[in-house]
Amino acid sequence: MFERRLSYHVDWALIGALLALTLLGLMQIYSATGGPTSIYVTQIYGIALGVLALALCLAIDYRTFADKSHFIYGGVLLLLVYVLFFGAVRGGSRRWIDLGAFNLQPSEFAKAALALVLAKFLAEVRRGGLSRTDFVVAGALTLVPAIIIARQPDLGTAVTLVPVCLAVAFVAGMPMRAIGILAVATVLITPIAWKVGLIQDYQKERISTFLDPSQDARGAGYQQIQARITVGSGGLWGKGFAKGTQGQLRFLPVAHNDFIFSVLAEERGFAGVLVALGLYLFVILRSLEAAALAKDRLGSFLVLGVLASFSFQVVYNITMSAGLAPVKGLTLPLMSYGGSSMIATLAGFGLILNVRMRRFTN
Repeated sequence: MFERRLSYHVDWALIGALLALTLLGLMQIYSATGGPTSIYVTQIYGIALGVLALALCLAIDYRTFADKSHFIYGGVLLLLVYVLFFGAVRGGSRRWIDLGAFNLQPSEFAKAALALVLAKFLAEVRRGGLSRTDFVVAGALTLVPAIIIARQPDLGTAVTLVPVCLAVAFVAGMPMRAIGILAVATVLITPIAWKVGLIQDYQKERISTFLDPSQDARGAGYQQIQARITVGSGGLWGKGFAKGTQGQLRFLPVAHNDFIFSVLAEERGFAGVLVALGLYLFVILRSLEAAALAKDRLGSFLVLGVLASFSFQVVYNITMSAGLAPVKGLTLPLMSYGGSSMIATLAGFGLILNVRMRRFTN
């Protein structure tokens, strides 16, 4: 458990940056939804529960979590299977467990659970490289939850598990040649998947409209076009808090969720975008430092696993908001609306802070 002397080693700068991003996101949700709506209030509860989750993951030794990682991983898998058959349906997707006042999305917690179980497994592998069996086991641990999540369907969240596996496997000894083979295989398989129907029609539509949004400007390409307009209309200093026309007049769909960064760009301008990007960069670099300072391979692998998913999601959402990537249901961590995402993200950073704080312990 937590020892008072460890508090001197807590990375308060990282905690401050995390809270700054959550508050910045909360302000933009307030603006995008038109005031203190139920969405805004729910986000406040999500932040509060997320801070508690961060504190819990910080207080308990990360090695204890790692020792129980197979139970945590198995528990998340059971929740994912439950959702597949009995989950609440929203917008054609079955992703949530209806708890009454709160909808729990187990797929958000799969990222940290996978990072824990992979870090534990690969940290115990001998130094000097991984065997083929190690690759197969790591791949299986990743594919099982990814396939279940993709069946919800939620391909966006399923894809975020891949960087976790690649990051942990790479630092554990996976050669660059293996990554190259995976990349080539992906390129070769994609056209086949497109042809035989493994890629859904709506996913094909998103890719084609990304390449040319004007071909369906009032349909599939609408979000892409409006996101670009919203980002570009902010100028240098922005239109001011709650004064953005695209967000306030609801031209931009789900502005409080997938496109919260576009709302920020419109209201805060390029200057506000730089502040947000600076905070995200600080969080990523500070976390990388925690991985470098970790006292053991387990801690380093765990930090990089959690960070890989977070970084991928941040980069993809921001490029999507700028019209540089196909529209996908990937929220912006710490800023977009979503209680489960907030709790899971802050819990993951609790583990990162835990690794850094305990670097001097036995």
